[in-house]
Amino acid sequence: MKPTIALVGRPNVGKSTLFNKLTRTQDALVADLPGLTRDRQYGDGKVGGWPYLLVDTGGLSGAPETLDAAMADQTLSAVREADLVVFLVDGRSGLISIDEEIADVLRRQAQHVVLCVNKIDGIGEDKAQLEFHQLGFDHMVAIAAAHNRGIHQLVDELADHFDIAESDRVEPSRKRRSRKNKPSVSEVALDADGLPIPETSFEPRDNDEPRITFVGRPNVGKSTLINRLLGEDRVIAYDQPGTTRDSVSIPFERAGKQYTLIDTAGVRRRGKVSEKVEIFSIIKTLQSIDKSNVCVMLLDGADGITEQDLSLLSYIIDKGRALIVAVNKWDSLDTAQREALREDLERRVEFLKFTRIHFISALQGSGVGDVFKSINKAYASAFINLSTPQLTRMLEVVTTQHQPPMVNGRRIKLRYAHQGGQNPPLIVIHGKQALKVPKSYQRYLVNHFTKALRLFGTPLRVEFRQDDNPYQETKRVKPVREKSRAKPRVKSRDNAQQKASGKRSGQAGGKSESSTSTPAKRAALVKANNTRTLAGKTQRTKAKSARNARSHSKPTGPD
Repeated sequence: MKPTIALVGRPNVGKSTLFNKLTRTQDALVADLPGLTRDRQYGDGKVGGWPYLLVDTGGLSGAPETLDAAMADQTLSAVREADLVVFLVDGRSGLISIDEEIADVLRRQAQHVVLCVNKIDGIGEDKAQLEFHQLGFDHMVAIAAAHNRGIHQLVDELADHFDIAESDRVEPSRKRRSRKNKPSVSEVALDADGLPIPETSFEPRDNDEPRITFVGRPNVGKSTLINRLLGEDRVIAYDQPGTTRDSVSIPFERAGKQYTLIDTAGVRRRGKVSEKVEIFSIIKTLQSIDKSNVCVMLLDGADGITEQDLSLLSYIIDKGRALIVAVNKWDSLDTAQREALREDLERRVEFLKFTRIHFISALQGSGVGDVFKSINKAYASAFINLSTPQLTRMLEVVTTQHQPPMVNGRRIKLRYAHQGGQNPPLIVIHGKQALKVPKSYQRYLVNHFTKALRLFGTPLRVEFRQDDNPYQETKRVKPVREKSRAKPRVKSRDNAQQKASGKRSGQAGGKSESSTSTPAKRAALVKANNTRTLAGKTQRTKAKSARNARSHSKPTGPD
């Protein structure tokens, strides 16, 4: 079992920065603002080469009956369940009274404590640690987490506490660089040519563990619903908008199956967002939607559906994630308000026919059980496996009932269909002129496949691929003549035309060739040539008519 290590300290001492360094992720939100982290954040440690579980906690400030009190409860819960506590203090500001109060709490509730003096860059290690010796902790380490200084010394100190062997403390990257761990030539597998065969690694798929993200506007009850599903106060639920600032991933087991619940920060309208921290929170929320399998969109029953709710719904559908809609605070509405809200939902979210809208009360727990049933059903539809013969038969049925329209006088012919992906399900259709299928017929196909496959809670994508015509004739390219041969012919042709025009002008007007250089003379020459051409055509027509008349006037012999 992995040992659990909790990072504890007052606000703005670098706990989240150290958490990101040890886990080599950006899961914790970091900014130069006290009290940014509020909920417990779990992550697997990557530095050191040995497995351990790291917990990032909110800062302890000691203010009672406020949001800080709820943060303190979360931090103390992490202290009680941790095998080791890393107590972070600020080396620049020195020892203050709140550090002494936290030290007293850790002596009573923590099993083991390692004092970590952070932000020693710019000052000496001995000078930074000097006044913290009076706290009375046996183990002390000086680090600068922002500059990655002293991180390995801290990990070695933690490994000594858990009696980790020296051979297990080498990271995988260092094992490849070390000559001692380099395999000999006899141990390396060789191919037929005597060359070493490279090792192949496959990343495990996380489809067996659904990731469920709870999304909505601020203060709609996302954290309350997660606590209701977990049966404990895992995340802070406070009657104040913007309580959750970071995306918190929570492992969860239900009926023998593993899930990951993700609590996200509320998303407000873009015009109301001004703080940089809130911008980062929204970015983390959108990233959680991209990485999730099922999204639970919560609406506030008292406010109804707003434009911001529609914008979030559109974003989830565009990303192709399975969707469940839940209207929270249903118990606070009377009968007339409930009927008005139902009519408003039917009118404004008509595009959500593929999913179900639940009316729940996260605080009281009514209707919450049905939400999880819909989540399992939507997840199964998002990762459904479809066979090519089944889809092709469905395509034949739908095209027989309503044929595709004609384009440029030719009928669109859809041949066969197969599955192209999951989450969301993707159906690829091949055919003639498939790229010219209109949007209306595409919606018709999507609705038919959704109904025939009994998909629930997930959007369906249809992609068209046009077949190539093997009998399409290619255009013949005329050979290009060489320039050296083309030029003399052009010149000779021009000379011949000039000589002919000179002769014609001499015969018509008895003028010299040089007299045709004026525009009036050239126009007269062209008119004369056209007259002669028309006269010649007239003579040929009359001669042909005379021949036809003579042929019809000849007497025929007896039979």
